[in-house]
Amino acid sequence: MKRYQNYILGNWEDGSGEETLLFNSITGAAIGSVSSAGINFSEVLEYGRTKGGSVLRKMTFQERGRMLKALALHLLEQKEKYYEVSSWTGATKIDSWIDIEGGIGNLFANASLRKQFPDLPYYVDGSAVPLSKNGSFIGHHIMVPKEGVAIHINAFNFPIWGMLEKIAVNLMAGVPAVVKPSEYTSFLSEVVVRDIIASKILPEGALQLLVGLGRGLIDSVDNRDVVTFTGSAATGKILQSHPRILSESVPFNLEADSLNASILGKKASPGTVEFDLFIKEAVKEITIKAGQKCTAVRRIIVPEEYLEEVQKGISARLASTKIGNPSVDGVLMGALATKTQVDRVRASVEELAKSQQIVFGDLDEFEVHGADKKSGAFFSPILFLNSDPFNKTACHEIEAFGPVSTIMPYKTLPDAIQLAKMGKGSLVSSIVTPDDQEATEYVIGAASMHGRILVLNESCAKESTGHGSPMPLLTHGGPGRAGGGEEMGGKRGVLHYLQRTAIQGHPNTITAITQQFQVGASMPEAQPHVFRQHFEELVVGETVFTHKHTVSDADIINFANVSGDNFYAHMDATSLEGTIFERRVAHGYFILSKAAGLFVDPKKGPVLLNYGIEEARFTKPVYPGATIGVRFTVKEKIDQEKRSDDDIPKGIVKFFVDVYDETGETVAIATILTMVKKLEG
Repeated sequence: MKRYQNYILGNWEDGSGEETLLFNSITGAAIGSVSSAGINFSEVLEYGRTKGGSVLRKMTFQERGRMLKALALHLLEQKEKYYEVSSWTGATKIDSWIDIEGGIGNLFANASLRKQFPDLPYYVDGSAVPLSKNGSFIGHHIMVPKEGVAIHINAFNFPIWGMLEKIAVNLMAGVPAVVKPSEYTSFLSEVVVRDIIASKILPEGALQLLVGLGRGLIDSVDNRDVVTFTGSAATGKILQSHPRILSESVPFNLEADSLNASILGKKASPGTVEFDLFIKEAVKEITIKAGQKCTAVRRIIVPEEYLEEVQKGISARLASTKIGNPSVDGVLMGALATKTQVDRVRASVEELAKSQQIVFGDLDEFEVHGADKKSGAFFSPILFLNSDPFNKTACHEIEAFGPVSTIMPYKTLPDAIQLAKMGKGSLVSSIVTPDDQEATEYVIGAASMHGRILVLNESCAKESTGHGSPMPLLTHGGPGRAGGGEEMGGKRGVLHYLQRTAIQGHPNTITAITQQFQVGASMPEAQPHVFRQHFEELVVGETVFTHKHTVSDADIINFANVSGDNFYAHMDATSLEGTIFERRVAHGYFILSKAAGLFVDPKKGPVLLNYGIEEARFTKPVYPGATIGVRFTVKEKIDQEKRSDDDIPKGIVKFFVDVYDETGETVAIATILTMVKKLEG
């Protein structure tokens, strides 16, 4: 029998004994065993902190992002082998696609976040804060990688996605990971990790894997680490209250299974496109991954006048859903992950059946295609009807983590909102309606108890990812029963693994630390002009002090003719009564345009193009007769990788534009983004 191994301390190793036997959930055949018993978890965590962490923390965000992209491309080339192994978990082709390619997609999405971070190992957060009258003392915030390990304790339902969506974030932040997937499906995680380790794309120690039970792992965490848990709320709360977590103040992110609800709006009456979408989405949520998703719809909340037609529509679709071996044509729902899970879901269904009626499905009598029902971990879709959901409340308290859902009626939309909230905190809710006013009322009313809300209608249906699909650039989590945590969320997720620290000092010092020019810092004159310097030669803080220009009435008239901007403040001096202007004022965009004319060195040189303006502000009116000049300062440099061998080597340079008048006061500021060629070929 195959022994699936742990990857720890730079080696593939067995644990002691056989903690868990693994079975093919379709055939029931034994496929191997796993164990993490006997492993010194303290050594594993310290190895990650020192071996992997020391390398990751020195890498810039740009380097980490390129590393994730390379890993995503590598795994995409290997993906076909994962599909076969994934089928052993009971997954259909679509189920496996979500797990495999959804997980790899998370790597790509997080790799793209590098564009939102500086070319540094740490992040500069927000803007500087003036702390003194004359500007010689300022404050700022930086965020540095935590010097511990991200410990990910994952559920059984997504052995690849669950792992990759989490490590993508901590690796982007510069923090190594120890992954402990569910022992029941860890064989699939192990296959992927073998390819990751063999690729040598990640530095050694950046990723370790524990395939067994991992008992005692939490005993070794300390205040440098971050723990994330995905699974049942009960288990999550036990871990969250572990004495070591509390005594060491270890950040703990809990993402728990929740009683998610989908609401059919009153405007989505039978016969509308939205009604049909609702039926389709409800059935998909019951059958995809055989209902084993933390985001699956457990409560189907519909207007009482549509209750019968919704029940008929869902039941008809479920009746045509083939259950069985995913390799058999036409099979749309596979098995649960294990027979243990079958027993757990059955017990929950039996408990729910005490207070509500099964209107579709049977615990014992259902057909399985291409497999032996007794050997595999198969389960019939179960649809309940609860005619009195405000008083029969088990459906708001008990989750059957399988293909099980409950239909319930509501009279008014506030009633639907209240029913959704009775789940005591959910990862996701959805409302299907063609009416934006109805959608707005639901979203605002229900948002306090939900981590995500999908509004589905005909306009977005073709491209919607659906109720059950969290996206890497949006937060995933929810309040209350859902755990109170947040995962992913684009940049927000990365910041979870960084320590925010306030820094104070002179603008020169803060500029040196942040590698971003701070107002009030020294501005040595650039020699030669910054447009004559290559990317590597430019120094943050170096400044071009331009010639000056006196603004005239002719400037204003000519700019109005060229731009077509004849706003009264620029062109009609008789209309200024009651405004802030004393007389006709120059266009703000003329000021910026003229500033460009002053600071640009026009000859061909290393500057390839200007592709944007950020943070433009017009801070003081400029009247004819005012004389303006520009301080043009290197603000920040961001490296950029070559996209191909024949691509021009280049980087992004941000310049701070400070336009001032004859009194020395600033009249306009902006940041321009330029693409600058490198010296190296």
